[in-house]
Amino acid sequence: MKKTAAAALVLLGALLAGCSKTETPAPAAATPAPTAVTKIVVGLDDNFPPMGFRDEKNELVGFDIDMAKEAAKRLGLEVSFKPIDWSAKEAELSGKRVDALWNGLTITEERKQNIAFTAPYMENHQIIVVAGSSAIKTKADLAGKTVGAQEGSSAVDAVKKEDAVFKSFKDFKTFGDNVTALMDLSTGRLDAVVVDEVVGRYYVAKKPQDYVVLEAHFGTEDYGVGVRKDDTELQGKLDKALADMKADGAAAKIAEQWFGKNIIK
Repeated sequence: MKKTAAAALVLLGALLAGCSKTETPAPAAATPAPTAVTKIVVGLDDNFPPMGFRDEKNELVGFDIDMAKEAAKRLGLEVSFKPIDWSAKEAELSGKRVDALWNGLTITEERKQNIAFTAPYMENHQIIVVAGSSAIKTKADLAGKTVGAQEGSSAVDAVKKEDAVFKSFKDFKTFGDNVTALMDLSTGRLDAVVVDEVVGRYYVAKKPQDYVVLEAHFGTEDYGVGVRKDDTELQGKLDKALADMKADGAAAKIAEQWFGKNIIK
């Protein structure tokens, strides 16, 4: 029994000694260097002329398309364009399915909570478009009328901000795109459409006998390029590219091609 007890004590001591050893930690793995950005994916609504839309060859064209291509060229980046559900744009951006939102995106305080914006590159208004034969001349005339706008657009926010006017509508309908809303206006299913000025005037110019733009509007806004809040490097690069494009006249040239005048802010 004594021999057995002695052996047990020796074994216990060995075990305790083993447990008390301090192991040398393995060297930490080196943090990999960040991968250089060589390409950006721009998310857009491909039915938003003249900012971004498909031409008769089904190719993506537009003012913002040309602006993004010029900026990417200056930054040495490859750029591709991905049509998305515009009402889900923030989810597309945060989910990293796109790297930037560049398609007449209005800078708002609400959006700034989830999106980092470049400096504004364009000023826009939310205009009111009515049929050419309409008796509507002012915002007050919209009382009792059916008004439409694109779902998820800043037009919806702008209209709702003017609570008294909004509550005076008979109905307020939203559409997947501005083209459908304007079609409903031309067929009499809507009495008015609130739309980005760049879009509204583009269509009015095509059919001046069918549409009229009222003098009144639902406010002024700035357009900017949106990126993820933590993507400060891309934000800074785009800011510089846009500033350089304004300074050397490249942005003005693109604007004149699409709008007939320089509307760059």
